[in-house]
Amino acid sequence: MTEAILLVGGKGTRLRPLTVHTPKPMVRAAGVPFLTHQLARARAAGVEHVVLATSYLAEVFEPYFGDGSSLGLHLEYVTEEEPLGTGGAIRNVASRLRSGPDEPVLIFNGDILTGLDIRALVRTHETTGADVSLHLTKVPDPRAYGLVPTDGTGRVLAFLEKPQTPEEIVTDQINAGAYVFRRSVIDTIPQGRPVSVERETFPELLAAGAHLQGMVDSTYWLDLGTPAAFVRGSADLVLGRAPSPAVPGRCGDRLILPTAVVAPGAKLTGGTVVGEGAFVAEGARVFGSAILPGAVVEPGAVITDSLIGARARVGTRSVLNGTVIGDGAVVGADNELRNGARVWCDARIPAGSVRFSSDR
Repeated sequence: MTEAILLVGGKGTRLRPLTVHTPKPMVRAAGVPFLTHQLARARAAGVEHVVLATSYLAEVFEPYFGDGSSLGLHLEYVTEEEPLGTGGAIRNVASRLRSGPDEPVLIFNGDILTGLDIRALVRTHETTGADVSLHLTKVPDPRAYGLVPTDGTGRVLAFLEKPQTPEEIVTDQINAGAYVFRRSVIDTIPQGRPVSVERETFPELLAAGAHLQGMVDSTYWLDLGTPAAFVRGSADLVLGRAPSPAVPGRCGDRLILPTAVVAPGAKLTGGTVVGEGAFVAEGARVFGSAILPGAVVEPGAVITDSLIGARARVGTRSVLNGTVIGDGAVVGADNELRNGARVWCDARIPAGSVRFSSDR
């Protein structure tokens, strides 16, 4: 297997305000755009040619990654004029593939952080003679996902989208968002219209008697679709819990990128990353958070499980827990933001304006 398709066209609406100016795969996780981690893991598995299926803010990708040579890859970019869904996006880039009809093509969703053994998925695909092979993982509560029951050999039996009642939950195996397609199967997807592989392509292939194979790999897996999950994923990359050859430094309690400045009396723990040109002042405490390039954390601020956008500022003694601060926003001194609060890009919160606790 030498080529792959990466689906990176989504708008990332659940991640706003992180995705107002930046497409979801380009939001920084552990110091680099998240897409960098996916490309590096694909390259480590032997992939040489990657086609990026882009749509939202498509103009951002190529100036950053270029032809991919810096990652040891050959990258191509195909932009959808209108959103085509997962299946439509795959079909839309088919003309750029070089594989023969029976050769495998790897396909990744652009918002999944995983420790999947890519080579094992390809081996499973080849040894079983499958038309499509799917990475499956097990989750405690599968109601938010598509269930994929299999038989004793791993052959897929059905696709059950987001079941809600106990009777509908027949397995804890879910579609984990990575596939290997036989090249010729891609050409059977309808062209020029929106298509969902989960709701249309896979069920129709199954109904037609195609061989769909599941491989359960229960290593690290995280859907980065929400701000809380994205922050957690970044911290797990820094801590080394999630594997990636693209982390720009040694894994550990914190990662400070070149040109960032952290005062000697600041405390950074829990997989915190401080991006280029950012500043963390004396007495600040930051746990499990991402401070993006150019952001400023003032003295005595306490930040936990949060993401501070590029060029944003957190004022003196402000307390943030489970919060996202958009690019260029300013949180004045002595504010307290908690539990999923989102401050939009370039917003201004005056000093002492928001509190969850009584005055001290």
